[in-house]
Amino acid sequence: MTSVPIIIKIYARDVIDLTLVDLPGVCKNPTGDQPLDIEQRIYEIVLKYTQSPMSLIMAVSPANNDIAVSDGLKIAK
Repeated sequence: MTSVPIIIKIYARDVIDLTLVDLPGVCKNPTGDQPLDIEQRIYEIVLKYTQSPMSLIMAVSPANNDIAVSDGLKIAK
């Protein structure tokens, strides 16, 4: 895992400047060769991008999950 972003630029006339950042989903339990502190690392990356008051956050949660316990919605709030 890395905190270095992949940047894709799309140019078009007559549109506003907009930066899209696809952030990782919050992971509670490490699997495979993920580091034991994977949850903390992901939170640090996510908070880096979501704390700005200029950010528009689109939090995506699975439809079969209870939104009351959604980490994405908690961060977005």
